[in-house]
Amino acid sequence: MRRRRPLPRRAAAGALVAVAAVALGATAFARIQPTNAHVYRAEEAVLPEITFHGHEVTIRHVRNFTFRPDGRSVPGYYDRTYDLDALVRVWFVLSPFAKLWRGPAHAFVSFEFADSQFVAISVEARKEPGEEYSPLLGMLKRYELMYVVADERDVIGLRALVWGDPVYVYPGRATPAQVRALFVHMLRRAQRLASHPEFYNTLTNNCTTNIEDAVNAVAPGRARRGLEGILPGYADEAALEDGLLDTDLPLEAARRRYRVNERATAAATAPDFSLRIRRPAAAPSPS
Repeated sequence: MRRRRPLPRRAAAGALVAVAAVALGATAFARIQPTNAHVYRAEEAVLPEITFHGHEVTIRHVRNFTFRPDGRSVPGYYDRTYDLDALVRVWFVLSPFAKLWRGPAHAFVSFEFADSQFVAISVEARKEPGEEYSPLLGMLKRYELMYVVADERDVIGLRALVWGDPVYVYPGRATPAQVRALFVHMLRRAQRLASHPEFYNTLTNNCTTNIEDAVNAVAPGRARRGLEGILPGYADEAALEDGLLDTDLPLEAARRRYRVNERATAAATAPDFSLRIRRPAAAPSPS
């Protein structure tokens, strides 16, 4: 029986050094903690401040930026009190941003009130000046997680009018009670993030998984957890199959019906922007 030749001392020492380096790196990575103390990009610098009082909620710093075609932005915020009893509908907004395939996308939700007010909640990676979003860095504790509470003209206009990405605004299928519970749940989470920050994670703590978690907190098991959590561009297909979209149209017809880019362009400066983007000239046939 042949005896194994012992590893040369240098090779063994090198292997030990490599193992030690990996262990130290893993330990250092585990010690990285999220914080809200960094300097952030202008549009992500201010966290919403949320106060509940009875059937009303007051939100300070509802974002209302104006984004110019050259990429520059004009900061804007307002404070508003919302009547939780007046909530009537939730809308699911989806905006794919890759040119060659549908998978990469941003998803968020918007809430409609009986007085035709709308307010959007967009879960985003909070970036520092000069940073751009990277799915890889999003897995490496590079960004904190942020709940942006915003005017629709801001979050929809930025994507449809400035970036030129397709934007779909789908009506959600939920009772007013479920809409209220969803709104409150997401605002409570935004409150907690202000004092207990978390890291964004491309795979497990992103725009879509946060919506899925909120839906399932209100209606357990209603939102699937699958590939659309990583590739949100297909989240409308999953939501349609799960009965979460209030439409009987098949997928492609629904995408044509609820794409708002042209209407957003026409309503860019209109005071009733949110209402006008929801009024198509004609709905396509279900066939």
